[in-house]
Amino acid sequence: MVTPAAVGHELTFRDVFPLHPSWEAAVDVLAELRPDLTPERLTAVREEAEGESLTFTACIHEDDVVGVAGWRVMTTTYADRKLHVDDLVVSAARRSGGTGAALIEHLCERGRQLACTVIDLDSRVHRFEAHRFYLRERFDIAAHHFVRNLDQEN
Repeated sequence: MVTPAAVGHELTFRDVFPLHPSWEAAVDVLAELRPDLTPERLTAVREEAEGESLTFTACIHEDDVVGVAGWRVMTTTYADRKLHVDDLVVSAARRSGGTGAALIEHLCERGRQLACTVIDLDSRVHRFEAHRFYLRERFDIAAHHFVRNLDQEN
């Protein structure tokens, strides 16, 4: 197994956006986590969230996008300024090799640069492998996230 430090030397991180040369590859990697996400829908989401600092950072190895994180900076009453991760995915071929850990460390450093006090994320309850990964990466389970679907109400 390659350690995150060793992987980090061969990885680069770039913020990507529609029309960026790595955008389509980033969308393909995101589709591994969110298969219903089309490039058009992702572009629309990004445009609507422009004022919310939504950023997509691609993790690149030898010109291939191998991981992607969608994140934003938010101000909250419990954490003041935080870096919230909307999406974090490493391509299936690169999992368990340190890429995810390197991407998390990159996001932590971005959070520090942006004066954030915490980095947080939500993970669906059925994603047990992801939970083990986040716990290994020193995340704590600090809250329950409740959802009410407004589209299904009478």
